[in-house]
Amino acid sequence: LTKKFAQTIGIAVDPRRQNKSVESRQENVQRLKEYRSKLILFPIHRNKKPRKGEATADECKLAKQMKRTVMPIRNTRPKVTLEPITEAQKKFNAFQALRQARLNARFFGARAKKAKDAAENENNQPGAGKGKK
Repeated sequence: LTKKFAQTIGIAVDPRRQNKSVESRQENVQRLKEYRSKLILFPIHRNKKPRKGEATADECKLAKQMKRTVMPIRNTRPKVTLEPITEAQKKFNAFQALRQARLNARFFGARAKKAKDAAENENNQPGAGKGKK
């Protein structure tokens, strides 16, 4: 199925699209093959004999116009399981957690510098590590 031929029989083609996985590509190939098998191609020239892939006069008479989606894609959704809310979840305050994380990120460098300076000053002082008398 070439890109040009696909567009002539009503299949939308997006040249920018990349298949991320082999499974999705195989699903698409199977879907296109199934669509192609159900499709009835009318002959371009009525008076001449039909070319390869085109329908005969009898098949053309059996054709019906579809007014709904021809082959809808049905995605299977994962089953959602509900769990009871725990006490920890009830007590959790999202706003406060976000503010605290933002402040920790903002003052990270200053706090690290302060801790480093405090450690250096503690080591440099005479009698470091001994309690006050």
